[in-house]
Amino acid sequence: MESSAAVHERGLGKTLRRDRWWVPPLSVALGLSLCGAYATWAVLQGNYYFAEQFHYLSPFYSPCITASCPEDIRLFGIGWWPLSPAILMMGVILGFRGTCYYYRKAYYRAYFMDPPACAVGEPWGEGYKGETVFPMIIQNLHRYFLYASVVVWLFLTYDTVMAFFPHGQFGMGLGSLVLLVNLFLLSGYLFGCHSLRHIIGGNVDCYSCAFGGKARHGAWKRASWFNKRHMGFAWFSLVFVCLTDLYIRLVSMGTITDFRLF
Repeated sequence: MESSAAVHERGLGKTLRRDRWWVPPLSVALGLSLCGAYATWAVLQGNYYFAEQFHYLSPFYSPCITASCPEDIRLFGIGWWPLSPAILMMGVILGFRGTCYYYRKAYYRAYFMDPPACAVGEPWGEGYKGETVFPMIIQNLHRYFLYASVVVWLFLTYDTVMAFFPHGQFGMGLGSLVLLVNLFLLSGYLFGCHSLRHIIGGNVDCYSCAFGGKARHGAWKRASWFNKRHMGFAWFSLVFVCLTDLYIRLVSMGTITDFRLF
């Protein structure tokens, strides 16, 4: 039996494994590439997509901060961002997901083959220094992207509520439900964040000794429930937010008609 070191020395993709170890990294690469391609295309398409009749605002464009946005959805009534609001919002989301602990493992393996799978040879050889040097040290900004993402999540929550109360009256359509499901999936991904779980209570050694220890322990347990399902929420929320943008985009353009329930 060859040692793991010997397998490593034989180069990229060399392994004693006989299973289809290449399927997971290939699937991840395809999934991330498709979602990334759609998001990039969507960001470059225009200033905003808003179905005013139903108060459906695409999650890619929330909050709407350009002068071209209607005043009733413009952040603080001020349009200060000269480009598409999606560029700024996607910068926050890309920073948050790009530095996410799960996504790091996923795209390290899928794109950089570092390593492509357990016990499979990689191309980089020795000299791994972790995330202590540029550019990998940027990964340590994850907590700060988390703070910015919480702000974006608050706006998405507001937009979802308003989709059920367009023009001050209760109403429900397929778009309302799409936004609600999107918010649930994004919330599950956000609440399962490793950094958020640590902030809530992962850094506490003694809950009975800490201020608000009982409440923090309860919140930590709830965050742990989401954290155990972090990978699932990461993928479902990523795909569904693209589908949500596509649906609202088509409704706002008049390409399709929103199915109204109430």
